Amino acid sequence: MEQKYIEQPNYKEEDRYLRAKKRVKQIEGFYWHLFWYFAVNIFIWVMAYSGSDPDENFFNFGTFSTAFFWGIGLVAHWASVFGKNLIFSKNWEERKIKEYMDKDRFDNNKI
Repeated sequence: MEQKYIEQPNYKEEDRYLRAKKRVKQIEGFYWHLFWYFAVNIFIWVMAYSGSDPDENFFNFGTFSTAFFWGIGLVAHWASVFGKNLIFSKNWEERKIKEYMDKDRFDNNKI
């Protein structure tokens, strides 16, 4: 009698796929945010420049306040998407663990 094996789903692979898909959506969301930041601010600047009086100063805080404050939000969005492992990367983590393990081994050998 021939045994039939039922292929079990690979949950690790599915988890990796879901994490990768979530990461791609986060990156896509940031780039759409960046696109709309430039599109809206360029529109505001063009409208402000075309409607400004030649005697008025185009370069004032009011003209660029939207870009400034929205830019703060954009930087925060960038940091949430790309800055997670900027300082404490996986490589840094592994180096520190190895450093502390080596230090602990050295300290225990002195006893």
